[in-house]
Amino acid sequence: MTALPPSIIEMLKERKLATSEAQYFVQHLEMAPGDDNDGVTLIMVVFHTGKVLFDSIGRVLNDPKIKQFIIIDNGSSEKVEQRLRDLKDENDHILLVQGQGNIGFAKAANLGAHLATQPWLVFLNPDALLQPECTRKLVKAAMDQPRPCLVGARLLNPDLTEQRGARRGEVTPFTTLVSLLHLSKYIPAWSKYDIHYEDQPLPEAPAPVPTISGACFAVSRQDFSRLKGFDSNYFLHVEDVDLCWRAREMGGTVLFHPYAEVVHEGHTSRVEPVFVERNKGNGLIYYFNKRAKGKGFWRMAYVSLLGPLILAVSVTRAMFRDRLRDDEDDMPL
Repeated sequence: MTALPPSIIEMLKERKLATSEAQYFVQHLEMAPGDDNDGVTLIMVVFHTGKVLFDSIGRVLNDPKIKQFIIIDNGSSEKVEQRLRDLKDENDHILLVQGQGNIGFAKAANLGAHLATQPWLVFLNPDALLQPECTRKLVKAAMDQPRPCLVGARLLNPDLTEQRGARRGEVTPFTTLVSLLHLSKYIPAWSKYDIHYEDQPLPEAPAPVPTISGACFAVSRQDFSRLKGFDSNYFLHVEDVDLCWRAREMGGTVLFHPYAEVVHEGHTSRVEPVFVERNKGNGLIYYFNKRAKGKGFWRMAYVSLLGPLILAVSVTRAMFRDRLRDDEDDMPL
C-alpha cells in the first residue's frame, strides 16, 4: 500500500489508530456509526483561503459547543502551514491533517468525518464566520427529525444581507440554466424555475427545502455514515447538492435554519476562477447523469444536451473574473 504522508501518520499515532486502518479509510472512505448526544466535531477543509481563514478559525475556537476541531489542509503557503501547526499545539482539541496534497473537498471532508470523535458533525467553509449560537441551533434542529437529516445555516454577505445558495430548490439542468443566465429576469413566467430562494420571506422556524449549502451545515455522524459521506467523485462543488438529494431519496429531511447564521465571505480561494468553475460544471454534469441513470432515453438525452451548455456557461463566466491576489504570506505569524 502507498505510504501515508508523515503528518497523517503522526496524527494517527496520537489517536492510537493503526496506519493500515487509516489507509483503508483514505482509500474506501466508509463511515463509522456514532452515538447520539450533542457534542460537535467541526470539520474545515482549507485550500489557499487567504486572510479570512484565521478569522474563521478564531470564531470556531470561541464556540464552547465544539469539542473537536478537525482541519484538513489541502494546500497552504508555508507560513500558513506553520501557523496552523502552532494553533494545533496551543489547542488540544484541534486535529490537523497536512501533507496529503489537494485531494479535493469531498475526500478531505470524508477523511475529517472518519477521524471525528463526537456524535454531531458540522462542516464549515474556511471563509465562513460563525455567528453566536449557530452550531447549537443547527444541532438542536436536527434532533427528532426523520433521518438522515441535514440542517443548513443561513448564509449572510458581509453587509448582512442573505447570500444566494443557503436555501435552494431542485437542481436540474433546466433550473441550473435559468439560474446561471438569470433567465427569469427576461421571462417572468420562469421565475418558478429559479433555484434560489433568498428573495422569499424568511421562515419563522427551520423549514424543509430540497437543497442547502455545504458552506455550513450539521449532520449526525450516524446519518453521515448511512449516507456513506460525500460522493468522492466530486472534486470541488456540487457534492452538497448530491448529499441533499440522497438524504431525501432515503426518506430523510433537509432543513434550512433561518436563525443559525454565518457570514460567508465567498470567492476567497486564491486559485484560478476557470479551474473552480470547470470543476463546478463537471460536477453538475456528473450529478445530472447520476440522477438520470435508469430513467430512460429521453432523460439521458435531455442531460446530454444541456450538460455541455452548462459547463460552457460556467467556464465563460469565470473567464471574466479576476484571480484574487495571494495574500497568505502577508499574514503575520
